[in-house]
Amino acid sequence: MEKHRIGRCHMKEYALYKGDQMVAIGTVKEIAEERGVKPDTIRFYMSGVYQRRSKREVNNRLQLVKLDE
Repeated sequence: MEKHRIGRCHMKEYALYKGDQMVAIGTVKEIAEERGVKPDTIRFYMSGVYQRRSKREVNNRLQLVKLDE
């Protein structure tokens, strides 16, 4: 059985911000590799839990934003 590879054009891209500054751009996997963390850690930055926990540190928190296609 042959595995089908998903091309980069079909993968969702994100931008990772620290405060107002963009620190990375790419897929969740690419950003995770660049930052030296697991992909689940990067996805956590989009969660409501993370946003509530870090609301006092708006200028220092990491935020993952999905880019439009």
